[in-house]
Amino acid sequence: MASLKQRRAARQTYERARKKYAPGEGKRFKALVKSAKAGGARNPRAVAAAVMWKKYGKKRGAALIKKGKKRSK
Repeated sequence: MASLKQRRAARQTYERARKKYAPGEGKRFKALVKSAKAGGARNPRAVAAAVMWKKYGKKRGAALIKKGKKRSK
């Protein structure tokens, strides 16, 4: 697990990304993964995905994933 200072920095980075970028761009997801990793999560990508599913639900979550995959091509 990262130090308290590193965990706070990761959380602040996520909060800035959350305000700056729109959902589906991938920047928020990456920042959340980094924050979860700093918090000691064994699988930070799964944590970030679970947060997305809980916040947006099945339909909107799938649309965000589709949008993100389309952008990455």
